[in-house]
Amino acid sequence: MTPDDTGTAALVKTRMEYLEELGEQLVRRGFRVRLNVPRGQAPSLHVMNPDASALTENILAERGADGWWYWWSWAERIAAASDAPAAADRIARVLAVN
Repeated sequence: MTPDDTGTAALVKTRMEYLEELGEQLVRRGFRVRLNVPRGQAPSLHVMNPDASALTENILAERGADGWWYWWSWAERIAAASDAPAAADRIARVLAVN
């Protein structure tokens, strides 16, 4: 466990737990995932559609005044982090091959 930009390890662990939970949901839906933990930055979950490798996204888990949320890389909320299945469903729809 490494400190985040605030110097605390607890937030990184919580972020990582949420991202790992989401990753498990996405793997069940057939996506490839990789947890990224860059030094000095918040961790993210890289998600890829294996049927169309151009369909990728980096998902963040961030805490706000109203709790933890999953976020798209373009700073739009996906779903509450307490509802990983709903977040995975939404991500799967956006990264689907139509």
